[in-house]
Amino acid sequence: MARLEEKLDKGLKHINIDIPTEQKELLLNFIKLMDKWNKTYNLTSVRDVEQMIDKHLIDSLAVSKFLDGVNFIDVGTGPGLPGIPLAIINPDKNFYLLDSQSKRINFIKQVKREFNIKNIFPILGRCENFENSQPNPIHFDGILSRAFASLKDMLMLCGNMADEDTKFLALKGQADSTELSEIDANYKIISINKLNVPQNLGERHLIVIGKK
Repeated sequence: MARLEEKLDKGLKHINIDIPTEQKELLLNFIKLMDKWNKTYNLTSVRDVEQMIDKHLIDSLAVSKFLDGVNFIDVGTGPGLPGIPLAIINPDKNFYLLDSQSKRINFIKQVKREFNIKNIFPILGRCENFENSQPNPIHFDGILSRAFASLKDMLMLCGNMADEDTKFLALKGQADSTELSEIDANYKIISINKLNVPQNLGERHLIVIGKK
């Protein structure tokens, strides 16, 4: 455990995030539970729990300072990435975690129960079929994606979740000029932010897109 704590502290320092001890413990408990489930349910291709610190926790948390608003939906969240780490260090924000695989949503439900994380809301389904049609529809301030799809596909599949003020927050490796040029004419690139992540993660960018 001490080795994992040290690695987490090093990663947090690299991305310039300072959080309380109880949040660090919760992040590590989340990763340990993921590692336990992963042996049976194959939630992630990352098999080493130490590698999960950088590849899952730090990579997710690097976008925290760009979260402007209260309600965020994490599409294709997998085992809750980046939504759960972001929810842990942003208890004042709500994260709706959408995935089409029941084993992943069941894992997220277990995380919510076991660690009493009140600001995560697992949803089983697909982006294109998502219905925000309750009596008081949720306004999503941001639609998060991490290794989910091309920007073009993200906007096409998730446009039904957005209103005129919603921002699309796409966590990418390189900011590919061809991919950027293919986005729908109804959208605009607001910013391209290079993330200062640990070297072993390679190049990482957060691309922020909004409606025109």
